Amino acid sequence: MKEKIHPKYMQAKIVCACGRTYTTGSTKPELHVEVCAGCHPFYTGTQHILDVQGRVERFTKRYAKQQAASAPAEAAPHR
Repeated sequence: MKEKIHPKYMQAKIVCACGRTYTTGSTKPELHVEVCAGCHPFYTGTQHILDVQGRVERFTKRYAKQQAASAPAEAAPHR
């Protein structure tokens, strides 16, 4: 390996937005993250199930209107 071209590897302090801190190795002395294993919904079990039923109904209503509008044009006799 070439000398003096690699960054210095040191103990790094990881700080999460929830307040938890972790120690690991990195080339930067301190890192700030938004989520960690302590506050991420997947790991804490507080996942939110999206209510998409209303969205599906709105889509079908719009699609039904579009189909109703295009139906008379398709039923016209061709010459």
